Amino acid sequence: MSGLGTDGGGTAHNAAYNTVSGDAVIVGPVLMAQHIEGLQLPAPPPDVPPSQGPMPSRVFVNRTKELADLRDAALSLAAGPEPGVVLVVGVGGVGKTQLVAQAVRRELHQLFPDGQLHVDLADHRRDGVVDLTAVLGEFLRALKVHKDYVPAGVAERTALFRSVAATLRLLVKVDDVQHAPEARALVPPRGLLVATGRRVLPSLLMDGAALIDVAPLDETAGTELVRRWHADADEGTAADVVRLCAGHPLALRAALEWLAARPQLTLHDVVRDLTAGRYGTDDGVREAMAVAMGTGGETEEGGVGEAVDAVLDSVVAGVAGHTRHLYDLLGVLPGTTATADLLAAAGATRVDEGLGELLSCRLAVLVESSDRPRRYRLHDVVRAHARLRARALPEERRRAVLRRVVDFYADAAAHGDALVLGDRFRIQPPPVRPLHELAVRGTLFTGRADALEWLDAERVNFRAAIRVAADEGRHEQVWRLCESLWALYHSRKHLADCVESGRLGIEAAQHEARPDVEVRMRNQVARAAYELGDLDRAEAQLDAAVGLLGLAGDPRLSGVVQESRGLIALARGRSEESPGAAYERAEEARQLFEDALAANRAVPDPHGIVVQSYNVAQALVAGERWADAVDVLDAAAETARTTGDEPMLPRIDLVRAHAFAGLGSLDRAVAAAGAAADAAAGLKQFAKLDQALELLTALADRVEDRPLRAACEEKLSALRRTMGLRPPAAPTA
Repeated sequence: MSGLGTDGGGTAHNAAYNTVSGDAVIVGPVLMAQHIEGLQLPAPPPDVPPSQGPMPSRVFVNRTKELADLRDAALSLAAGPEPGVVLVVGVGGVGKTQLVAQAVRRELHQLFPDGQLHVDLADHRRDGVVDLTAVLGEFLRALKVHKDYVPAGVAERTALFRSVAATLRLLVKVDDVQHAPEARALVPPRGLLVATGRRVLPSLLMDGAALIDVAPLDETAGTELVRRWHADADEGTAADVVRLCAGHPLALRAALEWLAARPQLTLHDVVRDLTAGRYGTDDGVREAMAVAMGTGGETEEGGVGEAVDAVLDSVVAGVAGHTRHLYDLLGVLPGTTATADLLAAAGATRVDEGLGELLSCRLAVLVESSDRPRRYRLHDVVRAHARLRARALPEERRRAVLRRVVDFYADAAAHGDALVLGDRFRIQPPPVRPLHELAVRGTLFTGRADALEWLDAERVNFRAAIRVAADEGRHEQVWRLCESLWALYHSRKHLADCVESGRLGIEAAQHEARPDVEVRMRNQVARAAYELGDLDRAEAQLDAAVGLLGLAGDPRLSGVVQESRGLIALARGRSEESPGAAYERAEEARQLFEDALAANRAVPDPHGIVVQSYNVAQALVAGERWADAVDVLDAAAETARTTGDEPMLPRIDLVRAHAFAGLGSLDRAVAAAGAAADAAAGLKQFAKLDQALELLTALADRVEDRPLRAACEEKLSALRRTMGLRPPAAPTA
């Protein structure tokens, strides 16, 4: 291995392969240690604490008591040894999030120098349940944990979050908390959680949480706010506006923003329109708006829900026709955010102008993000109003919008899948529309990383689109979306999403009498369950899929199912206490992988042949058939190099290292593990690099190679620091 370079490139890997296959001299311990020291790691991310959450407004009045209470509670809780919780409650749109933003800007940021995390749980709630796995994944990435190191399950993510944040003074801001467990799961170990919600949660108070109650503005404060926005307003007219808006800051702002865009009108016109329009909404709409705001169904005259509804009716009535059409489209859309591209696909015209007017009227807000495309959303109270308006639209018009939305997402997901996972086996044909036709300007995404980020940013909307397609009987679009989104779900470990959408995909396949699709859907659900550790659920799905293979046609479907069954057999073998039982499981897995290999050879599918050969070798190693495993891996490596399947080479060399160690050829095991580390570094497969360095550390112990062990420990610690983790304890042999 003396020809190995120190840049982790492919040439070095070929030299390593020759070494471990017996065609060259095994490298000495000094050279191997020097080589490990020379492996190039990625540059660490910028050492900048996260600063997430809405920006504070320049205009903020008469929340002196609430700000003082929040500051005092934070100071008291931050001084204690345990993490603290502050619960900020009030009706929807009353200004809870802005209160927290003001408190952070003024004083709280000084108490938490290691950063601020923020999440709106409305974006992660489905059927009343929050996807905490996704929330924790976002927090870990914000804390600079590399995506390759973010585990799949909620328990593992919770443990990693607490480990990474154990020494950090963090402020975690969580909006739309409805149940105490949602808040408890996100409390930082040494910081403060500030949760906003629409009702008091007694169990959090019993835990020691401080309570801040945010009421609508009284007449004096509301009048001051109106006159700051509209300096020429006389006090009496400003007070009338406050009464008509029930002191609700969102309603006041929407009314005054609407007026600011119409200099020919006066505040008296606002009062006139609100007075005339407040009785134009039926009681059912008023009640639904009140529920959406969390006012407990308050619908009496002068109630907050009724006042906000009246303001929104007046503001929407006064915008341009194309903007009103855009607002109605936003009420129909199934997800929580929208891009200009989606709105254009849904049928909007003059999208940029309409969005600009909605933003200026404070009906829509821009979702800020430095690494994701520009997205827009309605405030949750405004969204409730828009969706109520959408109910009055003709049914065929509403369904036509939903069809266009689902078609847009189906084509976009297919293009994203192709970029993320390349030329993998797919049942669906390529999308008819090219990628550039899906965007208002440019393209939705370019390249693998960009496509994966776009898919991830649209994840909540994808879930909603799949449900809509199922409800509308668009069965082909349901399974197309499910098949394409495997690229997202598997790459970012959104496994709960994969299980949920996969069930709808199975039903869609059954509606269409497509056994091939049903096999694919069941296998995807099984793989997600397998990664979540639910082997029984995974086996149940695969048993059902096996019964359909005779009707499925393409032999590759048999291959993917047998591969999944083999992985489960290996997993069960690792948990067997009896060596004899473990060997039986390994042999079972080998036979299943051999079946999968035969299916891929029948096509032929070169990548599938490499993957299944690698799996066969894993089973052979588990059964301690070391020499047989080496032979299989040699052939797999040759095929991988011939077909350009470079990403498989580090995986092959890792198993090869285990096989050589089993044979007692520790020098070859070290060489193979070094080759795996070299190739993984070059390919930026950091999880595989981690595994290779751990294995090399253990092998160095066995051969009593202290320089190599020291080099591996140092490189492994550096890697994990770069990946956002603390240095690990030294591995044992």
